[in-house]
Amino acid sequence: MELALLLILLIAMLMLGVPVAFALLIASAATLLALDIPLAVSLQRTAAGISIFSLMAIPFFIFAGDLMYRSGIAGRLVNIAEASLGRARGGLGQVNIGASMLFGAVSGSAIANVSAMGSTISPLMEEKGYDRDYAANVNITAAIVGLLIPPSHNMIIYAAASGTGVSIGDLFLAGVIPGILTGGMLMVVAWLIACRRGYPAGVFPGWRPFLRAVVFALPGLLTAIIIIGGILSGIFTATESSAVAVLYTIMVGVLVYRTIGYAKFVESAIASVRITAMVLLIIGAASSFGYVLAILEVPTDLASLLTALTDNPILILLIVNVMLLVLGTFMDMSPLIVITTPIFLPIVGALGIDPVHFGVIMMLNLGIGLVTPPVGSVLFVGAAVSKIPVEQTIKTIWPFYLALIAALLLVTYIPLLSMALPNALK
Repeated sequence: MELALLLILLIAMLMLGVPVAFALLIASAATLLALDIPLAVSLQRTAAGISIFSLMAIPFFIFAGDLMYRSGIAGRLVNIAEASLGRARGGLGQVNIGASMLFGAVSGSAIANVSAMGSTISPLMEEKGYDRDYAANVNITAAIVGLLIPPSHNMIIYAAASGTGVSIGDLFLAGVIPGILTGGMLMVVAWLIACRRGYPAGVFPGWRPFLRAVVFALPGLLTAIIIIGGILSGIFTATESSAVAVLYTIMVGVLVYRTIGYAKFVESAIASVRITAMVLLIIGAASSFGYVLAILEVPTDLASLLTALTDNPILILLIVNVMLLVLGTFMDMSPLIVITTPIFLPIVGALGIDPVHFGVIMMLNLGIGLVTPPVGSVLFVGAAVSKIPVEQTIKTIWPFYLALIAALLLVTYIPLLSMALPNALK
């Protein structure tokens, strides 16, 4: 009865357009009242959900990513991608994906990725004769690669939600190969569609322009190297690395590129505070919601149900993936990580799945939810940036969805893709 109340209220709130954080809080508070548990418990669980030291990295990474976007790093990364990938058939589509992979390595945000690449490359693609839906579809789906290639603040949320002491450094490393694999599969689809539509091929500008583009973008690219290198070497923790990333980005933007002044710094700080407040409120609300699920023994009952259906690890992983994909189409990524990690991690852990490997599966799986209707935030932002109705993108985006699903299956059933780098560098 109480579980039905919890889920019905949540679905009703979301259908009415209530923000996710408030929908989670209202549903969990009402259910606690039905269970004769004081409302103060809901507030305590909300506060406890964000009172985790590792979560301090989130506002710093958000701030660093915004500063990178405003400093023009995205444009310089586009120059590298264009010099190296632009000569392929439909070269600007390849450039978009390649630049998204590079920008993901310094921003770690799908929203920042789709905004930066969309505003930088989409107008150029339209000018060169590319269809607007193609430009939007490439930009939207490529943006989620940034969730895998480090640094990714969603991986930090997963590490905190796991409750098992999962190493953030290992998670960062584990996302590298799956991120490259996903980007490569999207490139293949983009090339096939470009060939079918007869888009032009570019011309390689020569090694000198290529090396020039690399040199100009190198200060920005060093951000990822500093973050990962500092964590692996033990110079600083993952949380401390986020603060280092902010300081380094400010130095690059002010002293090297000279594109960040006082006005841009203030704009970036205000925007980052707003995004951080939203993300942390959602995490806190999801923590309260997850606490209610635990009281109702949902994780235990779901584990029993899955094991009763089958004891085949392949089928259980498939079922978990399908459930996450469905949930991801209706709710944003951050609350789902907080809610579903304590539910599914023990189930897959009993199958011998490494928590780091499962974290990568979740990042890609829930990332797909960000680019699918009806609640795909990256889908809507990408369509808006490309100035095209969402309905029009949905009609032709399905080949890119197939590539993402194929990448998800490979990452799920080939653990070596995720675990090769963490194991090699231990």
